[in-house]
Amino acid sequence: MANEKGGRFFSILKNNFVSVSFVLVILLVIIPIPKQFIDLSMILNLSLSIIVLLVVLSNSRPADFQVYPRVVLFQTLFSLGINVSSTRLILNGKLSGGQLQKQSAMVQAFADLVAGNELVVGFVIFIIIIVVQVLVVTKGSDRVAEVAARFSLDSMNNKMFAIQDRVQSGEITPEEGQRQKALIEREIDFYSSMDGATKFVSGNVKAGIFITVINLIGGFIIGMVINHMDFQAALSTYSKLTIGDGLTSQLPSLIISVATGLLITGTKSDENITEQIKSEFTTDGRIYEIVGLVLVVAGIVLRNHTQFILIPVGVLFFYIGFRMTKDQKKKEEEKVQQEAQKKESSTKNQPDEKIIMLDPLTLELGYALIPLVDKEKGAELLERIYNIRNAARLDMGFDIPPIRIIDNMTIEPNDYIFKIQGIEAGRASIKIGYLMCMDTGSVITPLEGEKTKDPAFGINAIWVPESQRSEAEQAGYIVVDPPNIISTHITEIIRSHAAQMLDRQAVANIIDKVKENNKVLVQEVLETAHIPYGVIQSVLQNLLSEQVSIRNYVKILETMANYSSVTNNVWLLTKKVREALGLQICSQYAEPETNILRVCRISQDLVELIGNHAYIPQDGSKPTVNFDPVDSRKWIKAVNATLAKLEPNGILPIILAPADVRQLIRSSLEKDQPGVVVISDMELSEALQNHTIKVEVIDEIKVEE
Repeated sequence: MANEKGGRFFSILKNNFVSVSFVLVILLVIIPIPKQFIDLSMILNLSLSIIVLLVVLSNSRPADFQVYPRVVLFQTLFSLGINVSSTRLILNGKLSGGQLQKQSAMVQAFADLVAGNELVVGFVIFIIIIVVQVLVVTKGSDRVAEVAARFSLDSMNNKMFAIQDRVQSGEITPEEGQRQKALIEREIDFYSSMDGATKFVSGNVKAGIFITVINLIGGFIIGMVINHMDFQAALSTYSKLTIGDGLTSQLPSLIISVATGLLITGTKSDENITEQIKSEFTTDGRIYEIVGLVLVVAGIVLRNHTQFILIPVGVLFFYIGFRMTKDQKKKEEEKVQQEAQKKESSTKNQPDEKIIMLDPLTLELGYALIPLVDKEKGAELLERIYNIRNAARLDMGFDIPPIRIIDNMTIEPNDYIFKIQGIEAGRASIKIGYLMCMDTGSVITPLEGEKTKDPAFGINAIWVPESQRSEAEQAGYIVVDPPNIISTHITEIIRSHAAQMLDRQAVANIIDKVKENNKVLVQEVLETAHIPYGVIQSVLQNLLSEQVSIRNYVKILETMANYSSVTNNVWLLTKKVREALGLQICSQYAEPETNILRVCRISQDLVELIGNHAYIPQDGSKPTVNFDPVDSRKWIKAVNATLAKLEPNGILPIILAPADVRQLIRSSLEKDQPGVVVISDMELSEALQNHTIKVEVIDEIKVEE
């Protein structure tokens, strides 16, 4: 039972040692402490300062020691608490046999070591230590910490922007970018805290000096008035104790000051200080040879027995430099041989090295548009493109490849071209210094300007100078600046070509993401149902080709697993997945406020007409409709007649069709009417089960007599 209580006590003490330590520090200041405990505290204080110094020396980056400012605060309080307790012990000491009783062994030991019988020498040494600590180490550390904090904060934005630029260019992943940004924030927090921590160090030194003076003055008064000592005895006794007490408190503070200076003057290299000194002081052996020769010459010239020290040391330095130079030459020869072997190997493998992978997405800019990505001029377009990728990831449900931005001197200065895997997907021309003003029907007073079209949606627009922004907005135009024009155009291109961007690796990333939280589902899809990555990719591409987000990975994979035993046909699996996503698809096109889905129903005659001309390939490829010329004209005429009714009212054309012919209708319209949405009755039925979607049939597509 006693062992359990003892174990519980030590467990509580272990888990709360920081709180317990601060409580003990407070007790040191308030309550008289026995000299044995004071000696133990002094030893712990000295040990802590040495440990801190060694940890600083072993760390490669200053910001890795995040807890250092708090450690400095604790050590400062601990040191002051010990100083107060030892001062109380000195001043409360009673004279017995010519010696003060109840004195700290550590204080007495330091006093005897430094002062001994030479009190003046002891005081001089003590004052030198204090001056070095105050004027050299502490003041220098304080200044360096202040400058480091200011420069770290000033350079934060540039560093963040550089990381974002590297993420956008594809040089690093978004996750790596977030990690590097977190390191910068951590570094800034560290240097900001260190700026305050150095004040604790300098304050501790000043407080130590003040307590030392109190010890000396108070000791004289107590020694001569209370202990009835003569002036010389009081001076000798209390001066020595003051020196000993001051050293026991200032020595740990000096070590902490040195550690602080080393920490904040450190570089951001991955090497610790020992490795840095070793690498930087061994770059050239000739330096040590010259130093050795200088020492030998100095020994010969100075004589007076100095030659017995200078010449051997000089020879040693010369030998070190000679060996270093020899090793460096050997390394250079090895490096030359390695480069020659590498060059020979690269010559043999030259055909393979000429293979260059195409960039998935590329934005080529004419030279007049380069300021849009120039860091010195704001680089507005870089920020927009970074946001495009994030928005596309949320909208479509997979990671869009990085967009590489390059300048193309072969195109017109104001042109830009967006390519997907090296193939042009869109291009346009814009004017720097001008705004594109689009008339969506709300313009009151038309403005004069160069006519153009919005590259993303084909809306009629005009170019006006940036100085006329307010005038254009008041006239009712939608005003868009060049970076926004390009970013909107790219967004629409990405949305319409998302299926092309979904490769096998993107599918593998999706599977891995699902596996993190749903291992059973992934195992069922890949191992039980044996659905290959190619089938999963094709189903997802079919969804993306009709602007259906694939973010609901779990439902998509569950549906494929459920029907894999019935069919492996990609189009049948796509049909079942769409039906499972019926609510998502219908919600996408329903009016936001009323949740009303306005559709055009297709007549039974046209359903039969399409079914009679359906072509379903046996190899599982895309179903199509093979109309003869007469039936083709009937079909196109019926669709165009309905669309003509919807266009003046701004209603999105949505066709409601039976599930068996939905894909056939879509494939027959995707070339001539790519903006028409086709949903099946089964998809609508799934959405209506939610009781939030309301359907309204506004017209019927039928063959006119």
